[in-house]
Amino acid sequence: MKVGIALGSGAARGWAHIGVLKQLQSMGIKVDVIAGSSIGSFVGAAYATNHLTELENWVTHLNWKELLSFVDINLSGGLLQGDKLINFFREVGICSAIEDLPCHYGAVATEFGTGQEVWLRKGPVLEAIRASCTFPSLFNPVLHEERWLLDGGLVNPVPVSLCRALGADVVIAVDLNTQLVGRHALFETPEQKTDDKGEKRDLGKIEIVKNWLTPSLTKNKDEHPGLLDVITASINIMQDRITRSRMAGDPPDILLSPRVNDIGMFDFGHAQEAIDEGVIVTQNAQKRILDLCGVKEEVHDYEIS
Repeated sequence: MKVGIALGSGAARGWAHIGVLKQLQSMGIKVDVIAGSSIGSFVGAAYATNHLTELENWVTHLNWKELLSFVDINLSGGLLQGDKLINFFREVGICSAIEDLPCHYGAVATEFGTGQEVWLRKGPVLEAIRASCTFPSLFNPVLHEERWLLDGGLVNPVPVSLCRALGADVVIAVDLNTQLVGRHALFETPEQKTDDKGEKRDLGKIEIVKNWLTPSLTKNKDEHPGLLDVITASINIMQDRITRSRMAGDPPDILLSPRVNDIGMFDFGHAQEAIDEGVIVTQNAQKRILDLCGVKEEVHDYEIS
């Protein structure tokens, strides 16, 4: 029996996938098939290349200063090129060909010109990740085999169909898009930034960029939404509706929905919280998972930090 996992899109919420995969390992579940959409394609590749621990160590120590070091601004199709980030992944060791991975792996992307769903199942895994994670307006589209590709979450936020196509007999799906409509990132706004005396203080460059990238929950309802407010809310609405529709037509055998709806798309500072939620939701479904996958061995839970 081949066990497959469909790792959904969700940007910073996607670190919950790390917790899910860690707990499955602790339960003695061998994942034979990995299908990822957007951030799910990246975390899935880290698992497939045996670099999940390195990824966990990196994301739990991320700060905004380090994140800004990956910025390579380019306004031709997106705010960021993404090359610096991909080069970092390459240095970590996530650079094999998909065909050489020890498990079946695939990533979902979207063709820019037609809106067609594209399954990336061969070639360099980094190219598949780069295409699947091309968040609209943030990263430049990727040219792949004469087609411009965008984020996979636009067409298939939780790729159960791809997981089955890759040969999975049992599909565990991880949906990060539950109850997201109207949710944004949770960071202090400029108005909330005060010193010890309660007086407003000047924001540094890092905080200015952070506040620009993370929409505010405290804005007056009559205030015009900002650029990232509009983009984030639109993506949340779209992914929620598409996920509901796709799940109804092709339900997984087990659906895991980590409670990460309070973590915004760009709220990368909450990695440990997301990872812990991934562990918890997998522990809660432990009996069903073990029964379905035919595993009877003693289970040692992955320790939550």
